[in-house]
Amino acid sequence: MISSYTIYLKFILSIICIGLLANPLHADEWDIRGHTKYQLRYTDYPSDSLFSQLGYEDTTDQDLDFRLIAENRWNHWDVRIHYQLIALYGDSLEVYRQLPDSPLFASLGIPTDDTRLFDLTHVFVNDGKKALLQRLDRLSVGYTTASYVIRFGREAVSWGNGLLYTPMDFFNPYAPTTVDKDYKTGDDMLYGQWLYDSGNDLQGVIVPRRDPVSGDLDSDLGSVATKYHGFINGNEYDVLLARHFAEGMLGTGFAMDWRESVVRGDVTLTNTEDKIVVSAVANISYSWVWSDKNVTGFLEYFYNGFGMPNGNYDAQDLAENTELMERLLRGELFTLGRNYLAGSLTIETTPLLLLTPNLFINLDDPSALFQFTGYYDWKHNLNFLAGFAVPIGPEESEFGGVPTDTPGVYLSSGTSLYAQIAYFF
Repeated sequence: MISSYTIYLKFILSIICIGLLANPLHADEWDIRGHTKYQLRYTDYPSDSLFSQLGYEDTTDQDLDFRLIAENRWNHWDVRIHYQLIALYGDSLEVYRQLPDSPLFASLGIPTDDTRLFDLTHVFVNDGKKALLQRLDRLSVGYTTASYVIRFGREAVSWGNGLLYTPMDFFNPYAPTTVDKDYKTGDDMLYGQWLYDSGNDLQGVIVPRRDPVSGDLDSDLGSVATKYHGFINGNEYDVLLARHFAEGMLGTGFAMDWRESVVRGDVTLTNTEDKIVVSAVANISYSWVWSDKNVTGFLEYFYNGFGMPNGNYDAQDLAENTELMERLLRGELFTLGRNYLAGSLTIETTPLLLLTPNLFINLDDPSALFQFTGYYDWKHNLNFLAGFAVPIGPEESEFGGVPTDTPGVYLSSGTSLYAQIAYFF
């Protein structure tokens, strides 16, 4: 494959040349901004955890994320470039290198572009507890009119009405427990949107992907999707048609007001090799004032049609559920079971301080995860975030500890603490 530097330097130069030709008089009016985020995490593990068996009764990890954003517009044209420099140091990277090769640990690795059209990631160091890399998370050129939008390059697309669980959003969705959602990971794509006078719109996406071993483009790994968004009597609806990793998908969603609350939902049908799999999400959100404090809360139910039935997470049975394992590996799913209920509150204790307790419940185990986050808008360009997460449940449950091939050893975690300070410029 061509080196990452060769590809993205040529691509950047091509984009800039297009912009200069479109309107050279305004080619220097770049919007330059960015952020630096430092995060510290601590996690303890019970004695029967696989991590403890490998000699890690607790882990401490540090992440540094620097993002530099450059954007510009020339008449109907626009350019977006997001450069990232990521530094990781911690025990989790070291233990990750000792873990068996499994989709259950896919989220512990560092970002790669092994399957993307362009290789825009360069790793300087990846050894032991250390990793240092640079990448382009956005690199695209777009053309916009009053009726349509066309964009090519690395961008992010988010679809669906799920607040925590998102079966209709299969392009690098956030994990339900993700706290920092400033920037979703981008994919290399051709994106188009047609805007109707009624306010309805039609979106289309083509995402080519490469075989991670050969590096060749493979149509069976790519995605082609279209989504129509419309309105009926003030209520919103979506219709999705897609071919994703050689499987057909059909989806529909809605959002509507109901008794001063908002009700949303999505249903997807995936035509796999063996059967049609149904997944669904539904939520209701409501805002009110409590003791002179603004409060927003929601409840969300998620049905994961690819999940394990009856809370059974035997290692062999998990391995045989290839459809679930593939989606875990691709970062499209983050749950093992079938039925989930989640609740969240955001309490504005002051205009600058937000407290958010979340509860994720696996209804089949039963087990749960309690998460609490505080967000403080310290200064105009500086904020602070901190919180903790506590798993609840017995052994052989999803949050209490998934059994491994070794009797008496589980994929389990104890309380985790995290803190992040972010500076924006």
